[in-house]
Amino acid sequence: EVTAGRAIIVTGVGQHQMWSAQHYWYDKPNSLISSGGLGTMGFELPAAIGAKVGLPDDCVWCITGDGGFQMTVQELATAIQDDIAVKIAIINNGYLGMVRQWQELFYERRYVATRLSGPDFIKLAEAYGLPALRVRSKAEVIPAIQKAMNHQGPFLIDFVVEPEENVYPMVVPGAAITEIIEAPREKVEFAGKPRNISNL
Repeated sequence: EVTAGRAIIVTGVGQHQMWSAQHYWYDKPNSLISSGGLGTMGFELPAAIGAKVGLPDDCVWCITGDGGFQMTVQELATAIQDDIAVKIAIINNGYLGMVRQWQELFYERRYVATRLSGPDFIKLAEAYGLPALRVRSKAEVIPAIQKAMNHQGPFLIDFVVEPEENVYPMVVPGAAITEIIEAPREKVEFAGKPRNISNL
């Protein structure tokens, strides 16, 4: 609503990528930039900076996860040094979210190497000289986005979200598109074994 669907949205890969594709209203052609299925975590921040340099009059948002953001966080220095007014939204669930989702659904919640203790992103942004806000409630979302968009330079928002929020629809590894899981209560099969995920 705040961007009126006119922003350039740049994502990495993972749950934030899916949510950006599903829930943002794109009212302008060619306004979603993503590495698609290439699995390039960390793509989003440098790509968003490049998009803003190439389209200086457009509002450019980097939508990232707390995992992918840490892979190219040093590019905050570029945004500050060259005054590139990219807006950064970290979807912070404390996990490598897409991997955690697979482990939840298909490996009986045996979480391995997915939990992130992560830095304090507000302090990290401030260390680079970037203004930043943390959002923990729905009521804070629109004011935070408005503040970021009204700021002339780069701006970071750390959106703290539910750790085990999942993204749907999804396709099980090795399955056909016709076997898509559209909701968390479907029975699925993985590695030849039925999995009932109705309790999720």
